[in-house]
Amino acid sequence: MSATAPYAGPSPIRRPVAAAALLAALVSLVFGLLLAGAGPASAHAALTGSDPQDGAVVDTAPKEVTLSFSEAIAVGDDSIRVLDPSGKRADTEAEPRDLSEGSTVRYGVALHSGLPDGTYTVAWQAISADSHPISGAFTFSIGAPSETTVALSSQEAGGGPVGVVYDIARYAAYGGFVLLVGGSAFVLICWRGGASALPMQRLVVRGWLTLTAATLVMLLLRNPYTGSGKFSDAFDLAGLQSVLDTKPGAALVSRLLLLGAAALFIAVLFGTYARREDEREKKDLTFGLAVGGGVVAAGIAATWAMSEHASTGIQASIAMPVDVAHLLAVAAWLGGLASLLVALYRTPDIGSAAVRRFSAVAFSSVVVLAATGIYQSWRQVGSWSALTGTRYGQLLIIKVALIAVLLAVAWFSRRWTGRLTDTAVASSGGKEEAAEENTAPAAPDEESDDVAPERAAQLARQRAVLTATKKKRIRDADPERSGLRRSVLAEAAVAVVLLAVTTMLTSTEPGRTEEEAAGGATAATAPAADGPVNLSMPFDTGGRNGKGTVRIDIDPGRTGSNDLHVWIDGSDGEPMDVPELKLALTLESKDIGPLPVVPDRLAEGHWTASGVQIPMAGDWKVDVTVRTSDIDQVTIDKNAKIG
Repeated sequence: MSATAPYAGPSPIRRPVAAAALLAALVSLVFGLLLAGAGPASAHAALTGSDPQDGAVVDTAPKEVTLSFSEAIAVGDDSIRVLDPSGKRADTEAEPRDLSEGSTVRYGVALHSGLPDGTYTVAWQAISADSHPISGAFTFSIGAPSETTVALSSQEAGGGPVGVVYDIARYAAYGGFVLLVGGSAFVLICWRGGASALPMQRLVVRGWLTLTAATLVMLLLRNPYTGSGKFSDAFDLAGLQSVLDTKPGAALVSRLLLLGAAALFIAVLFGTYARREDEREKKDLTFGLAVGGGVVAAGIAATWAMSEHASTGIQASIAMPVDVAHLLAVAAWLGGLASLLVALYRTPDIGSAAVRRFSAVAFSSVVVLAATGIYQSWRQVGSWSALTGTRYGQLLIIKVALIAVLLAVAWFSRRWTGRLTDTAVASSGGKEEAAEENTAPAAPDEESDDVAPERAAQLARQRAVLTATKKKRIRDADPERSGLRRSVLAEAAVAVVLLAVTTMLTSTEPGRTEEEAAGGATAATAPAADGPVNLSMPFDTGGRNGKGTVRIDIDPGRTGSNDLHVWIDGSDGEPMDVPELKLALTLESKDIGPLPVVPDRLAEGHWTASGVQIPMAGDWKVDVTVRTSDIDQVTIDKNAKIG
């Protein structure tokens, strides 16, 4: 459709309820799908090592167990538990000791002396620096592995029903913030007459109510969310007190206090400001409200910046104010978009000047979003491999794509804005009012004093309804205004998805952190293998009867102690004895090895070695040297994923 072509599409939506219902259904669908697929919040601090390592077999009982993490964490009395094979505590149950040095984050717990041989389970749970709970477990053995009766919950920290409700509250909090800040900015900057429009008042007040309710829910659920996972602990006063002593708890309380100031701002905006008629006084009040409201909005945005991604990692002192600017720009753009949608569908008085002012505000917001978003992306992702190879990077790509779609739709909205005029509504409105004055029934002359005022009030209400109905009919018949409403509705639909993806990013481990944790991970974080490692390698020593195949089994194929079996088959497929067989294991990525293995002959063509220690998970190179005569030998190798 060209910029000058007349509109010839379908008839405009005439009922605002239909648009509201459509948008509400989209919100429910998007958030439902995201919450269903997101699961518990991803850990933002990762376990990078332990001593003893996962699966390790040690000769004597260690005095303590230590865990290393990729970033700072908060721990409590039971953050690290060591359980013996029967499930009893093997640690002293004291608060973990902080053993951190420099950039290395390490905590340890002391063990009881004289621990018997067997397999021990280490279960840990903590809170990362960006407020998200993390947990995990691994085992090690003293002397030799044994059976264990320890059964740990499969539910991750921050999961379960409490985690679902907490995540819903997080989404609602961001949505309420956008409506509160964006709606208020729209009234003050774009359409001052909106202060007296009931739909605009309802939009901002509902944003405040949503943000306040969501913040209260998060504050009450913070203790069970990071701990037991039980709703009953939401009203545990001791747990609530411990939450208030944490950075996330302080941020939530600060947000509630700032929301009290926001309530006063709303009362003035839709009370004194809306009734003020003197333009000079209104201009002064606009400046005061803008300054005061801006300070409150920045303060509320800072409650996220001080407790989530921006508060930890590199350049935190720069990242936090950048994050505040990013959140305010999001609110001004998306909240203003929601306000414009409500104004176009629910109020007959908004004119083209207000729409054009919002267009300028939206452009400024996009510029701020681009600048702050580029910095945040560099800080949280850090590399092209993390952009495409981590969940955070993939979500970021989706977010950028959605912004591109939103800008494309906004371009069409700008075209409709350029064609928008107020002439039809204004002139028709004047004719309607004149007609109403000529056709409106007059009050009877002989009515009593009590009846006359009541009748006049009734007539005034009827006249107001008639005027509003006719204005709405004329407004809906305006093709430019109808086209703008449809394009703004499309923008709002994309904005809902964009806001949901943005919220998901705040609960996803940054790509930079994930890659660093993976690069420095040890056996403590490596997944267990599905079963024994099986290798088959043909060889040819070059001499007579020098061809055959080496088959190797490494069981259980994990870090720690393993049993190794080697079979050699001749070219005829029958077991084959050789004068000498040697093996070596090398983890080249960590410069470990070669670790020699000398198996013992068990039977014809069958060698075995027990207690082969593999200290770390990774891609190990297995070198096999086969000698078939005094002068004929060959060394072959193959990589095996162990751990």
